Amino acid sequence: MTRLPALQATRRDGVLPQLELSGPKLAMAFERLANGLEECGGIERHVEALKAKSLLFSRTLLDAEMRELDLQSFKALCALISTVRRRVTPYVETQRFAVLRSAIAGLLDRRGDTTTTDIRMAEFRGAFPEDRDHRWVHDLAAEILHNIDPERYPMMQRWVWDAQTNTGVIREIWHAENGADVDQIEISVPSSYATFLMLREELSQFLADNGVFRDVIWYVDLLTAQIYADYVGEQGGVYLRADFSRPEDPLMHLRRLLGLDGIGANGQTRLKSADGDAFVVEGEATVRIERRG
Repeated sequence: MTRLPALQATRRDGVLPQLELSGPKLAMAFERLANGLEECGGIERHVEALKAKSLLFSRTLLDAEMRELDLQSFKALCALISTVRRRVTPYVETQRFAVLRSAIAGLLDRRGDTTTTDIRMAEFRGAFPEDRDHRWVHDLAAEILHNIDPERYPMMQRWVWDAQTNTGVIREIWHAENGADVDQIEISVPSSYATFLMLREELSQFLADNGVFRDVIWYVDLLTAQIYADYVGEQGGVYLRADFSRPEDPLMHLRRLLGLDGIGANGQTRLKSADGDAFVVEGEATVRIERRG
């Protein structure tokens, strides 16, 4: 795959890892994305929804001091993160919200310095127990950084790449030499900011080669989600299975991965309380896309 000169120079410096991605796999995913978008309202509606989600995160987390972040506003953000909204309940119903709010403030501190990204994300995870019940913490940090500053921070969720379990988008588009079974290969790529940045640059270059020059950041998000949505649709995911059901349209899994199904027109969200009741968001926080026709 053709690479930008600046990226080649950076790679020689050892900053960015090398990703062996499959051109044919990317082409098939891009074709499915284009067909799905055409059937479900077009690219503009989905791009605008992603922009609205990003704006909501920015207004909620950056336009006011973190100490003023109220619980209701934070619930609206959680509703837009499929891998978080089913697991965050203990921190939005008790005094533990103060712990979460403090951790978010630390994550956003020095956000202009991407060299501290991995450190800040590690510190964010360290504010919570290190067990399976808190794996969502990484996704929350990734969503916050990407949505408040999408140009500086690529998507870094576990479903994009999880080196610990060797699963995610990178595996789904990895090029296996000599026809080897990619499921039997251990991909030695860390779950680091550099890896996610390299993935976005590779996908951006692929999109440019295919005539996409506007809203590239959001196209990358859509293509990334499409790749993993294909996997979810075909096999189901170990830690995502509870968040997905049989798709009613081609982009249902994609929208859930991106959180675009999180808030309905009536304000009811997919964020549940301990007794199963859905939280309701009031105001102009609607980012949901409804299928037409």
